[in-house]
Amino acid sequence: MRRRGVGAGAIAKKKLAEARYKDRGTEIAADQLAQMSKQLETFQKHLEEFATKHKDDIRRNAEFRRQFQEMCAAVGVDPLASGKGFWSEMLGIGDFYYELGVQIVEVCLATKPRNGGLIMLDELRERIAGKSRARQDVSNDDLLRAIKKLKVLGSGFTAIPVGGGRYLVQSVPGELNMDHTTVLQLAEGSGFVSESSIVNKLRWETERAQRVLDHMVKEGLAWVDDQATEGRQYWFPALFPDPAG
Repeated sequence: MRRRGVGAGAIAKKKLAEARYKDRGTEIAADQLAQMSKQLETFQKHLEEFATKHKDDIRRNAEFRRQFQEMCAAVGVDPLASGKGFWSEMLGIGDFYYELGVQIVEVCLATKPRNGGLIMLDELRERIAGKSRARQDVSNDDLLRAIKKLKVLGSGFTAIPVGGGRYLVQSVPGELNMDHTTVLQLAEGSGFVSESSIVNKLRWETERAQRVLDHMVKEGLAWVDDQATEGRQYWFPALFPDPAG
């Protein structure tokens, strides 16, 4: 009986200890959370001080601006999330990307008759840099951020990776599926594909390849060339330079 009593007492003590450890663990977790929150607030304050000090560099230098955006993302701050508040009033970052978005739309509309609504990101950047209003250094990172904001508006804009860190910008409604993107990636080097090249290199069925090509021709994204000696070719004007410059 004594052993049973001791055993019951030990169990009770163990449960009490576990409860205390649990309470202590909760207390420690709460303290750690409070410390982390305080550290985050301090970091955000320093970030604002840094932004105030280097606002001219942030606005004018594309690489500096990219690094600043990464610093903001690390602490959960999005300078583009609102058109009001410190970031917009002090840095004008919201205005910068809004104006950049307007220029993206203008260039895409101007080139759509030639490329069907697809344009290489590099060409887009060069055209914007050549506009008289573009007084600031604009990088591909800036363009991708602005395009992301345009996409949120449901305006049909999206960036399509085609390999090697390069992107095509689509400015027409209707998403291209993975098959369309794969064909674009295949054509990226030469500017064109053929049904046979798709079948041979991608190991697709002929019907699948032709369905993709027919859709892209219908949407104005590809031109058909029946004069090629190797047979019919499908050219993507977004993948070769504009003859008019």
